Amino acid sequence: MERKEAPDLVLYNSMTKQKEVFKPLVPGKVGMYVCGVTPYDFSHIGHARAYVTFDILHRYLKHLGYDVKYVRNFTDIDDKIIRRANESGEDPLSLSDRFAQEFTADMALLQCLPPTDEPRVSTHIEHILKLIDEIIENGCGYTLDGDVYFSVDNFPNYGCLSGRKLDDNRAGGGGRVSIDTRKKNPADFALWKAAKPGEPKWKSKWGSGRPGWHIECSAMSACYLGNSFDIHGGGKDLIFPHHENELAQSRAACSESNVNCWMHNGFVNRDNEKMSKSLQNFFTIRDVIEKYHPLALRLFLMDTHYRSDVNFSDKLLEISSNTLFYIYQTLHDCEVAMLPFEEDELSGQAPEKIQQLIEKFHVSFLASMSDDLHTKTVLNNLSDPLKAINNNLTDFNKLLHGKKKLQKQQQKKQEEQKEQLRNALCALKKEVNDVLSILGLMSCSACSEVLRQLKDKALERAGLTEENVIDIINERALARKNKEYAKSDQLRADLLAKGIALMDEPSGTIWRPREEQPDNN
Repeated sequence: MERKEAPDLVLYNSMTKQKEVFKPLVPGKVGMYVCGVTPYDFSHIGHARAYVTFDILHRYLKHLGYDVKYVRNFTDIDDKIIRRANESGEDPLSLSDRFAQEFTADMALLQCLPPTDEPRVSTHIEHILKLIDEIIENGCGYTLDGDVYFSVDNFPNYGCLSGRKLDDNRAGGGGRVSIDTRKKNPADFALWKAAKPGEPKWKSKWGSGRPGWHIECSAMSACYLGNSFDIHGGGKDLIFPHHENELAQSRAACSESNVNCWMHNGFVNRDNEKMSKSLQNFFTIRDVIEKYHPLALRLFLMDTHYRSDVNFSDKLLEISSNTLFYIYQTLHDCEVAMLPFEEDELSGQAPEKIQQLIEKFHVSFLASMSDDLHTKTVLNNLSDPLKAINNNLTDFNKLLHGKKKLQKQQQKKQEEQKEQLRNALCALKKEVNDVLSILGLMSCSACSEVLRQLKDKALERAGLTEENVIDIINERALARKNKEYAKSDQLRADLLAKGIALMDEPSGTIWRPREEQPDNN
């Protein structure tokens, strides 16, 4: 069956406030810049939301055949870093480098592909100084005793991204720094900060100092992607002031500067309030993956459309973890059933009914992803091929383990049925694996290893060891033998309440994390 091409990719542009067909500036190539972290502490799951979102976009663009240049920076010089370094008695660059490495480790656990380039502010000072020079030359910057400020009054289009009027703007870089009363306009923001005792500093024509917060991204995006590029991303809290100021700087320096599409993801909320370090209401990525598998966190984050806020809760993470177990158990069961036949060549195709199911799912997958990355719809629809795998596995195992003696003609018919079921299972598994890979949910570890990791996490959350569970299984078996069915049911229910499910199989009782199939609601 011939595969249909993906529909045009449509993305929501924060500048125009509408969805638009994505058309790269250079056919076949995409330049994407995503604002990175300020590494002064372990990253929280609000950060994970942003970088999982743009990793999915990165992966899908690659799936569509684009050559993607993905740039994500580290703000390794910043007031917050300097403050934390002073508190700990550590060199600021050493501190930021350490937490940058921790961030990179977190991203690897979440299966975010590494960007093409990961520039740091400290290694791009020359680019920043040159850009500030151009801004001043074009009449949009001024100096004050070694400080350099951007003049919002001299840039007529200021506010075009956020839609804010100058009267609404907050001074002080979004609360990062104190207000300087010397400025011409309270909304003017720092391009260069004069050196203070004990702070990192670099030489400039205006005196020793360091860059302001916003100028770095203007300089580094232009350095790696040129003055005009396709996609600029980040959390929606960056629309103002960071991206608004970045846009103003870039255009003030070069009138031809342009971003084709501005994209912003929603918040992770706790108790309906934005999760952030400044509010001290956050969980780090490390906090969460200590209790849950990293892929369960990734699945949780993508089970809400990227532009919507998502409320963090253990209950939702538990559901995501159980869904992940169901997916990997299905794939593992399929692998086990196919293992005796892995060296046998497949003959023929999957039955037409299975081909139609796969094609319907594939078309829906492309349509959902091309419509502004509707990953939740993809996850919901994933239940169809997974259910088909389990249904075909049931039939396949019945044929494999049937003990009834058959006549020669019946044996031939049974072999044909086995072959059809093998073809169906292989086709379904390939489709599921392909989609999971594009979503970043296909682990590089074997399915059996992921299942073991999920079971270990479930035991930790339940406060149990495997030996505890086995003891309860034995106690339940004895209760059933003694016809103490109420006790047997209670033991099972108590485990289920802790997230452990007991399954009575012909070979005996086994346990697994409470299993939930993805629903379509």
